[in-house]
Amino acid sequence: MRPIRPTDAARRGRSARRTPSPVLAAAAVATVLALTATACGPEEDNASVTPSSSAGQSDSKVTIPDDLKNRLKEHGIDPEKWRDGEWKNWDKDKWLREAKDFVNPIIEGLWDPDRMRDADKSPEKPVDNDISGDEGVTDPTPSPVEAAAVPKPYHDSAPESGKLLFDGPDGSMVCSATVVKDPANPGKSNMVWTAGHCVHAGKKGGWYRNIAFVPAYNNSGLSLAELESAPREKIAPYGVWWGQWAQTSEQWIAEGASVGGQGAPYDFAVLHVTPEKGASGKSLEETVGSALPVEFDAPAVPEIADMTATGYPAAPPFDGQKLLQCEDRPGRLSVAKDEPTMYRIGCTMTGGSSGGGWVAAGRDGKPALVSNTSIGPVTAGWLAGPRLGKEAEGVYKAVSKKYAGQ
Repeated sequence: MRPIRPTDAARRGRSARRTPSPVLAAAAVATVLALTATACGPEEDNASVTPSSSAGQSDSKVTIPDDLKNRLKEHGIDPEKWRDGEWKNWDKDKWLREAKDFVNPIIEGLWDPDRMRDADKSPEKPVDNDISGDEGVTDPTPSPVEAAAVPKPYHDSAPESGKLLFDGPDGSMVCSATVVKDPANPGKSNMVWTAGHCVHAGKKGGWYRNIAFVPAYNNSGLSLAELESAPREKIAPYGVWWGQWAQTSEQWIAEGASVGGQGAPYDFAVLHVTPEKGASGKSLEETVGSALPVEFDAPAVPEIADMTATGYPAAPPFDGQKLLQCEDRPGRLSVAKDEPTMYRIGCTMTGGSSGGGWVAAGRDGKPALVSNTSIGPVTAGWLAGPRLGKEAEGVYKAVSKKYAGQ
């Protein structure tokens, strides 16, 4: 079984799609879910870069806070060269990998309507239908559950859900993500939950680039043909929010792989985001009107009546433009005998759904995020997600603390 990897941007006019490097990420657009759980390291404040001529504008100018400018220089990054395409340099010595190395300068206008729509490529390496082993911790493979369309407009039914866009060595890719509450900023969260493999490539790679979150992407559920002429406001009605800081598990960074499910039990990540157009006075939570609490002590499998996974599957037969859901009673899946057991549900969503939130009743009986899509088989009959414990809570609290009071 291979992880669902983030999907490469399908080049307009091409029939073939390229596969992204991220692996086992359920939100990534791929026939199989790609896992990306390595720890992501946050940066200081985001750089803000006005669109370069390649984005349709000329005489662009870089505006970057001094503290971030210094950090970029520490990594040998020239802001203007980065804006003009240096970010496409994926040489091993240029691909920042450690948690502390995360940098994600805003390139305003980079994610235009065409680029957002076309970032829907599926990975080529799925996982086996059955991975590992011990029958004591792995339940029988669940029956497929047909993914159902989320009622339109999506914001009315799933206001916390959205699409994650980012670039990797093979092109633009996509995952799914969820707005979650920030304990340090009640009611004003700028935190987003996704899969580790949607922000970091794991043990053989580093941080992805140009990571941005689009809440309620294609809110009206327009077809691919209709989106060809749709303005940016129709595709991204609540704006584009860039990752200001990203953090994932140390296990994902050290063990995450594109095949085999390595690192999958720790395939989660948290982003702190900021609006592309600059401060509007409103947080992401205030902008979309909702945020989910995260449950780090979710009930054991036998106690859970059902879980609902939400995402934007992009690998065939889906096109990455529609928001879908699967609801099923979870079972257990063990990728390795000595690793934590994962949740598993029947679901026909494919790559691109990676990173999407799994919602169930928390200990208080109210809806809470309890997992995220991480891996799935090429047959697209089921999905698996990590059970969130102390490692996930540590990542979540660290991001919250970093921006406390801001």
